[in-house]
Amino acid sequence: MLELIVAGFMFVALIFYAVTGGADFGGGMWDLLATGPRADAQRNAIDKAIAPIWEANHVWLILVIVILFTGFPRAFAAMMTALNIPFTLMVIGIVLRGSAFTFRKYDVKSQKVQHRWSTLFGAASFFTPFIQGVALGALSTGQIRIVDGRLATGFFAGWLTPFALACGLFALALFAFLAATYLTADPSTERDVQNDFRLRALWSGSALAPIAFAVFITSKEGAPAMYHGLTQWWAPLLIGTTLCFAIAALTSLWLRRFALARIAAMAEVILILGGWSLSQYPNLVTPDITIFNDAAPEITLRLLTYALAAGAVVLFPSLFFLFRIFKGKGS
Repeated sequence: MLELIVAGFMFVALIFYAVTGGADFGGGMWDLLATGPRADAQRNAIDKAIAPIWEANHVWLILVIVILFTGFPRAFAAMMTALNIPFTLMVIGIVLRGSAFTFRKYDVKSQKVQHRWSTLFGAASFFTPFIQGVALGALSTGQIRIVDGRLATGFFAGWLTPFALACGLFALALFAFLAATYLTADPSTERDVQNDFRLRALWSGSALAPIAFAVFITSKEGAPAMYHGLTQWWAPLLIGTTLCFAIAALTSLWLRRFALARIAAMAEVILILGGWSLSQYPNLVTPDITIFNDAAPEITLRLLTYALAAGAVVLFPSLFFLFRIFKGKGS
């Protein structure tokens, strides 16, 4: 039971990272793709939306990692070894992205210098979530094998497959859609710029369906355990509900109900991650490592649960206060 509680905490942290940090990555994508006579205004809107909170959003990724290596140490070791290359690339992307964003803000304001930092910031914002999607997809392929507690399949298993690459593309489209939707509802966004992001949200949101279909089709050969999970009795209900929220988000954007579109987009992301988790439950690294055969000793899980509960009492009010100050109406 304790292992399920700890895994639940990790899942919740992953959701928060997707709906907050994922939107930050999407903002960087749109920063790189800013075009037209309002390109500078679009970048300014992204800067205002991201700057106060983007560092705080990485708390959730750190929390996922801490829960993983404390509560499920063999899974952590297997992931960090088998996916050493993509995870190293991901860390490089995160560092480059954060550094470029900071230097752009505080370096000299000449056009050449600003363009250089903007390009690096945008490129890293594309690269990093793609690698994150690839890594998550690799965990479901069944190609990462653990024999007698040791990795038996090397450093390239799983993450170079069509299924994993399709997951990377899906992560890009999802985060781009989330960011554009958030920017339409941001109170600091000017109306003309808001319309620009509305169109971008409609385009990227519409692109999610064919990419999701590609993920599903490639999962039949590339991640058979996940494909089997997505054909269980609960799958049509979950997929139908996700589709309803996706349609609601796009419809709300079309009707300029931006606050409602943001809620629907967040619900869509939560359901997508929920479907991914359910389809490979109870596997952490398919098929050899599960929540149950890799759980830390009971005392470790119990103390970790206490620590997470106590931390939540501090973390959630702090984040609420942060968002209230910088993202509330009139800020």
